[in-house]
Amino acid sequence: MDACVAGRQPAYVSIGVAYLVTSLLLWRRDPVALPVFGLVVVGVLAWAIAETGLDWWGLSPRIGLVVLTGLWLSAPWLRKRLDRRTFVTPRIGYIGYPLALVAVVVAIGEFSSYDLAPQAALAKAPAPAADAPGADWPQYGGSLAGQRFSTLDRITPDNIGLLEEAWRYRTGDKKRGKEVVEASYQATPLKIGNRLYLCTPHSQVIALDATTGREIWRFDAVKHVKAAPRSQSCRGVSYFHDAGQPDGPCSQRIFLPAAGGRLTAIDAETGALCRSFADNGVVDLLRGLPHAETGFFYNTSPPVIAKGRIIIGGAVSDSAGLNAPSGVIRAYDAVTGRLLWNWDSGNPDATQPLGDGEFYTAGSPNSWSISSADEDLGLVYAPMGNRPPDQMGQGRSASMEKFSSAIVALDVETGRARWSFQTVRHDLWDMDVPAQPSLFSFRAASGEMVPALAAPTKQGDIYVLDRRTGAPLLPVGEAEAPASLIAGEQTAPRQPFSTLSFSPPPLTEADMWGVTLFDQLSCRIRFHSRRYQGRYTPPSQQGTIVYPGNFGVFNWGGIAVDPERRILFGMPTYLAYVARLVPHEKPKETPPKRMKSVLIDNAGLRYSVRLGPFVGPLGLPCQAPPWGYVASADLDTGALRYKRVNGTVRDLAPVPLRFEMGVPGIGGPIVTRGGVAFLAATLDDYIRGYDVASGEELWRARLPAGDRRRR
Repeated sequence: MDACVAGRQPAYVSIGVAYLVTSLLLWRRDPVALPVFGLVVVGVLAWAIAETGLDWWGLSPRIGLVVLTGLWLSAPWLRKRLDRRTFVTPRIGYIGYPLALVAVVVAIGEFSSYDLAPQAALAKAPAPAADAPGADWPQYGGSLAGQRFSTLDRITPDNIGLLEEAWRYRTGDKKRGKEVVEASYQATPLKIGNRLYLCTPHSQVIALDATTGREIWRFDAVKHVKAAPRSQSCRGVSYFHDAGQPDGPCSQRIFLPAAGGRLTAIDAETGALCRSFADNGVVDLLRGLPHAETGFFYNTSPPVIAKGRIIIGGAVSDSAGLNAPSGVIRAYDAVTGRLLWNWDSGNPDATQPLGDGEFYTAGSPNSWSISSADEDLGLVYAPMGNRPPDQMGQGRSASMEKFSSAIVALDVETGRARWSFQTVRHDLWDMDVPAQPSLFSFRAASGEMVPALAAPTKQGDIYVLDRRTGAPLLPVGEAEAPASLIAGEQTAPRQPFSTLSFSPPPLTEADMWGVTLFDQLSCRIRFHSRRYQGRYTPPSQQGTIVYPGNFGVFNWGGIAVDPERRILFGMPTYLAYVARLVPHEKPKETPPKRMKSVLIDNAGLRYSVRLGPFVGPLGLPCQAPPWGYVASADLDTGALRYKRVNGTVRDLAPVPLRFEMGVPGIGGPIVTRGGVAFLAATLDDYIRGYDVASGEELWRARLPAGDRRRR
């Protein structure tokens, strides 16, 4: 152990000395061992409370070993073996009273809550939201506004307990053989009339009867095409009704962003390919992309369709290096498939359709998540990622820097950028804007209703902006950020932050956690052996703690907005990561067996990046739980209403323990006019219903799958 690091652990040294002294007294059969260890119990309890308060999960690793030792010392068979001729008579009270004190503290800690107390009850507004989707769910987020708000009101906090499973359908699309790519089910189905439309990881589209769950048709977009080598995920499909032609073949269409970089049009009624669209029903999204042959470009999110235009971005692999495909966003005619405009963040002023033999800018920041749109304003709102590689800032042009990790408003008709708002400057932490912006009407202090959007970020900040101009409607501040230690790398000296934020406080040594005293000590040592100066500490060869980590406080699931109760509802997740720069001449490392890290090659640069969760020797997070919440905030003031621990470790632990420790999640919720929020995106296998007003869990049901071991 490094002497400097060891010197910061006086409590552990003291506990070790106390164990040695107690062991020596026991070896001598001296009953003084009992009162001595009784004092140890009291001292360790006082230290644990001083560090973590009455938090049960913080107390347990600090006092667990000591309590077990105290119970062993209080055993009658051991006390009988102590020498009664000395001046102290062995008494159970020497150990029993301290253990009783521990029991009282543990009981208080176990029943105390992590939660922020909810504010006063919400009043239900009588007026319906103008842009709510009604009984159908025709867009990924319910509507183009991306609110994830349903006007259905028959399910309420009073009757949600009566919910029962109506039907079950299995897609049959599973991970195939020894796939080395991501293959996960992430779809949000669309509901049009009495049909559900969904997609599977291997680019199959399925239509179901919404009443019975019966399969109506299935379309396999990659049956005879090699699948994408990097990612096989599909978050949803898009629906378009061509009002300009009579009902008939392909008047209603489902658009699928299929594996292999293809946009496919399918007849919503029959499941047949719409061959009049583009090239025999398919747009080749690899056209014009540099380095597309590497397989680093793929689509995971559905396009947005506004004013008859299909507007689609795409994901560029974080490990692509400098020679990466472009992050261009393109608009196609939803009827003909003709390219109407392209917006390339590396060449933002050239929006005219690219000609044959021309290429977009290599490695320009991409929009891999879901966009939203306001057809009245004629704007589409795209959440932007970074220029790969994420943890190295070389090779970024001025326009790449401007549009990286930003929300960009594009003109639906021309593709020109009307405004942009950046959430991270010179991003070195993979802090993409990961989620669909949610559109709503903001009530200003003057009473004026302002067209607004709320954009959740991986940092946990939620930016509320005037969606006409991009101007902040809730205050945005700036904070100093640390500099890089890597030669040739620069960092932004100041970074923005929103006053509406679910970002966690900075980590401290006291936040380090483990199942036992030993792995907690290991995590403390690891904490001090890595570089950490707050949430924008740049990657380093020493290894940098990134917190919030790449998983994000919010990710592609986003938030739900209740425009009537004037609140937002989300699922903040807290996991720290470690980013360590590895010079290319060094051999590649073997990742840990659990919660694996990965080595991002960063071709063309001096360093690879070893990236993975900040975990201890047992593969568990080094930071104390809870790791996941449900939470809410006021839309107009930004004030937090509540934050409640969410989820159990039942499906993550080696044995099915139902500890409510709060688990991570990456998907998103919906809220309803009935006052209930639903969420099925945590790493345990449950769907849950919550009271929107308080965040209280009202109902849960087991799901047949969901955790990573069974996918």
